[in-house]
Amino acid sequence: MLIHAFKKRLSAKVNERRTFLVDLCSRLVQIPSVTPPSDTRAIAQAIAEILRHVEGVDVTLHTMETPITNVVARIRGNGPGRRLVFNGHLDTFSIGDQASWTVDPFAGIQKDGRLYGRGVADMKAGIACSMLACIVMAECRESWSGEIVLTLGGDEENMGYRGTHYLLDTVPHATGDAMISGDVGSPLVVHFGEKGLLWLELCASGKSAHGAHIHRGENAIERLIDGISRIKECLKAMEIDTPEKIIKSIKRAESEDDIEVLQTVTTNFGVISGGISHNLVPARATAGMDIRVPVGLSVAQVEQRIKEVLDPFPWFSSTILQQYEPNWSNMDHEIFSFLTENIQEVMKQVPVVTLRIGASDGRLYRLFKGVPSANCGLTAYNLGGPDEYIEVSELVDVAKIHTLTACDFLFSSHPDILK
Repeated sequence: MLIHAFKKRLSAKVNERRTFLVDLCSRLVQIPSVTPPSDTRAIAQAIAEILRHVEGVDVTLHTMETPITNVVARIRGNGPGRRLVFNGHLDTFSIGDQASWTVDPFAGIQKDGRLYGRGVADMKAGIACSMLACIVMAECRESWSGEIVLTLGGDEENMGYRGTHYLLDTVPHATGDAMISGDVGSPLVVHFGEKGLLWLELCASGKSAHGAHIHRGENAIERLIDGISRIKECLKAMEIDTPEKIIKSIKRAESEDDIEVLQTVTTNFGVISGGISHNLVPARATAGMDIRVPVGLSVAQVEQRIKEVLDPFPWFSSTILQQYEPNWSNMDHEIFSFLTENIQEVMKQVPVVTLRIGASDGRLYRLFKGVPSANCGLTAYNLGGPDEYIEVSELVDVAKIHTLTACDFLFSSHPDILK
């Protein structure tokens, strides 16, 4: 059997399961799994029940901390070979103000070629695509060698430490020779890396006094505002030594805004507090800072620059809450060529291979296991807001891309199986 004939057979199988795929995605949306509290018990059980009915699929559930439940499904092919991992996350953002939705956020409603619901784009549609790829490949497991493993973490929105990170620490076959994630993005954009992260709490101290006698106090909130401005200015001006090859990939990003963000240190002050009364000078104020570090800088360099800015002012202190380095895979690895070739075949367009702006569990595979990791998911509409939706046609396309790429990867090192 020639590989191109086998891939046509796989593509036809995905087309035949279109209704199953849409219904599966809708069913996943109908099971709430918002973070917090990251209660993924129900959705993990539902996925396990579906996969356990597929011959050749071994499914296990893993919990580090209740109620976060993670799923690992394993499929063995016809003999030894490489292991391909499909990774995803089960948890979603909260729905926010339900009154702003025009549809029930947990109904999984399909209309006008779209599928609506909280988490449908981020990332239950991507999970459904990877699940179907696993099912189709399991049905043909006598025709390929190696293994496919599906890892679904329960707390990616909380940085994945009790989800994918836990699986990589405790389940030997949760890692592999390459990883594909269907996390939110675009089927026409393949991501090979992402920016680093530094979460910092900045504290400013002052001296309390009555609001009518401000000359007797030192306002901590005003000092905090000054500190925020100093940090933002100094970080934005940092020189970045990005490898030329990665700069070229960044310039292929989706928009001019994306290109600028990928090449700079960005800061967001998402939480701020201080003071106890309108008529008292505040003695303490704090701000929570989200800093994204581009490829070409290290987290340590950013920390040092912040230290240099704050050290002259004894009323400032800072605490690091969490951090990780910028991370990327070698974009010349064959998993990226397989993905781009199959995207061109399915979508009839040339995809872009570039960096991802936001975080994903892909960083855990790169940083902790050195696994070449790619993101190829669906386009998100109204991500994080009301009426989140995806296009059903893209759902089918991404399922094909995942399936065909699995075929290429698991056949490529064992061509004898095709004879």
